[in-house]
Amino acid sequence: MGYERFLAAVRRELPRWGGKKARHSIVKGLWDALTSTEGVAAQRPGAVERLELLMEDWRDLRRKLAGTEDRMLAVLDELGLTELAASIDGMSALSAAAILAESGDPCRLTSARALVKHAGLNPSEHSSATMNGQARISRRGRPGLRTAAWRAAWGALRGNAVLRARCAHLTSREDRRLADGQARTACAAALLRWLWAVITTGRAWDARTAAGETAARPALPAAA
Repeated sequence: MGYERFLAAVRRELPRWGGKKARHSIVKGLWDALTSTEGVAAQRPGAVERLELLMEDWRDLRRKLAGTEDRMLAVLDELGLTELAASIDGMSALSAAAILAESGDPCRLTSARALVKHAGLNPSEHSSATMNGQARISRRGRPGLRTAAWRAAWGALRGNAVLRARCAHLTSREDRRLADGQARTACAAALLRWLWAVITTGRAWDARTAAGETAARPALPAAA
């Protein structure tokens, strides 16, 4: 077959797996493994078959995941929350849906701080009668909500100038400077507060308000 024809075959196959570009180091590594004469030759067909089954399982999982994401977005649309959630720069509707799937209706919580606490992202000092500990996040909330907020923060930091500036400030200030991971955790908590605000007030996210340049408008009472 030759490597060039093998590479062309890989490129033709990529669209079926959602890929766009072949990474030569990986393709070459696979080619070297397939053409190697080392190992037990009689076991190679079985190994290739197991690899094929694994890839089919992966494809089936991707299909089910896409279907689940479509249903989550449909529910967000039914609730009329898609535009509000997506108004936060850098946050996709899917990220918001993942957070709300774990948190439930934010209107049942009395404050944005309560949502952060529900995720276990609130600061908590670990100390005892004989030792004063450092303040860390409590991790006493829902792990799934914490993970959803953390993942949303990674995406939002690329597209949200306010959040990016906040992260830069937290990691560069002279007093109580945070490590990168700690700053991203703080950004995840900020996203939860913003999401609570836009949903409970019914007002789109505003960058100037989020940056503290204007006074935030009071939240509207949750509908009965």
